[in-house]
Amino acid sequence: MRKILSILFVLMVISVGRGHACTNIIVTRGASADGSCMVSYAADSHVLFGELYYHPAADYKPGAMLQVVEWDTYRPLGEIPQARHTFQTVGNMNEKQLIIGETTWGGRWEQVDTNGRMDYGSLIYITLQRASTAREAIGTIVSLANEFGYPSGGETFSIADKDEAWIMDLVGKGPDNRGIVWVARRIPDGYICAHANQARITRFPLDDPENTLYAPDVISFAREKGWFSGADSEFSFRDAYNPLDFGGARGCEARAWSAFNILCSGQFRYEENGAELTRPANDWLEYAMGYDLKGEMPLWVKPAQKVSVKNVADVMRDHYEGTPMDMRTDIGAGGNACPYRWRPMDFSFDGKEYVNERAIATQQTGFWFVAQARGWLPDEAGALLWFGCDDAATSYLTPIYASTQSVPECVRVGNGDMLHYSPTSQFWINNRISNACYKMYDRMEPYVRRAVDAFENEQMSVAVPEMDRKLEALIARGKVSKAKELLTEFSVATAQKQFGNWVDLEETLLVKFIDGNVKAQNAEGGFVHSKYNAGTPEGLEQPGYTDKWKEAVARDHGEILIVK
Repeated sequence: MRKILSILFVLMVISVGRGHACTNIIVTRGASADGSCMVSYAADSHVLFGELYYHPAADYKPGAMLQVVEWDTYRPLGEIPQARHTFQTVGNMNEKQLIIGETTWGGRWEQVDTNGRMDYGSLIYITLQRASTAREAIGTIVSLANEFGYPSGGETFSIADKDEAWIMDLVGKGPDNRGIVWVARRIPDGYICAHANQARITRFPLDDPENTLYAPDVISFAREKGWFSGADSEFSFRDAYNPLDFGGARGCEARAWSAFNILCSGQFRYEENGAELTRPANDWLEYAMGYDLKGEMPLWVKPAQKVSVKNVADVMRDHYEGTPMDMRTDIGAGGNACPYRWRPMDFSFDGKEYVNERAIATQQTGFWFVAQARGWLPDEAGALLWFGCDDAATSYLTPIYASTQSVPECVRVGNGDMLHYSPTSQFWINNRISNACYKMYDRMEPYVRRAVDAFENEQMSVAVPEMDRKLEALIARGKVSKAKELLTEFSVATAQKQFGNWVDLEETLLVKFIDGNVKAQNAEGGFVHSKYNAGTPEGLEQPGYTDKWKEAVARDHGEILIVK
């Protein structure tokens, strides 16, 4: 029962609010295939609408004030002084190539300052407007939270710029003690990191300011509260402020483990006491599944090979395929191997408690992205956001330069919301396609995925590199305004064209897979038809159900259905 209660606590945390069920992957410059720093982020929530936030750079007069609105609820939190100058931001990236993502872990509820004015979402987006590097962002986050109070629960932030990538754990100090306790660690170049709704930083060096930053009271505050009593050198941020339990492992750490498992080809290379070790990923499988919490998973690992933006995007589409947690293989996947489970994420049967898996890819994603800080390019060309809406497994990422002067209509803020359908919204067309796939997943998802891969591969290997060269040449000649016009045209036109392709794809899915049938297509994509009538399909298939489904039906109702 203790295990299921811990699950319920985690699920309660991740079911409220927008960012409360997210996954991040962080790739350092030396670990990436092209030398970029990357952060991926899936903003998972049952109430978050997928749209692209856009704030042009601006200058403000002395004394100007900024109204802070809680990201989760739209609740006004109060005013803070506005900065004299703010940078342009597009989504979770700014024009200086700074990227910030997050995952929420809640922590101890007595640490929430209900009177605070800087919720975690506001910390992200206001910091992006004010900071130009990862280290500046850490300082800005701390300054804002300490000065104005922090009304959210515990968070892990991914923070990256052109040169460095950091992971930062933070949580409030309660209604009577304004501010946050926190620790931030620079990920060693050549390594990757991942986090998913569980504090990840345990013990950390106390005398390495180049690579580790922390609140001066991060240890003493825990002592004061009775959450830690050992030597300073043994202090673990996670164990003090977000102790790991079954739910934190199975619902959260398992996603970080899976990302590592994929990108490391099943072998974790990591640092321990100054030495680099290699161990099979499965050495932490019992840990990830919540059965053995003693074996602490590395905070960062070396990937098996240099990681591309496409590699990261595809990891965000993971459902634990090929592992014991593979969501396609039990009867819960239905007759067509659907790797999703509707909420709630736990259930009881015959006096026992069970949990549904929570994979990286999930149906309730609002938006997701892979952002690249590409330091070899001028900022105008180097800051690149690959942006998508809804379930990552059946949606695409479209390239948006962070210096764009406008955003595409299909992702414009206000073009629809969770209660109002818009036929011109990328979020809504992606939901139409993903929800169509859920009914016949083993047949429809591969069809959609081929379309996703074709678009992303062309953009990542051809279209964007060509645009980069044009932009770099223009900027080198001092034609920055012309470069911004060109990148804006490219960002908008690419997104709108692919949106139109997705509208067409949904129509094709309806025709091709209607009523459980699968209609044949020729090499050009047209439907195969009878030689007598162009409207009559030929080569129709009726694939039926998986063997797991057949076995379950035969066991449950075989006496009635058996052919005698």
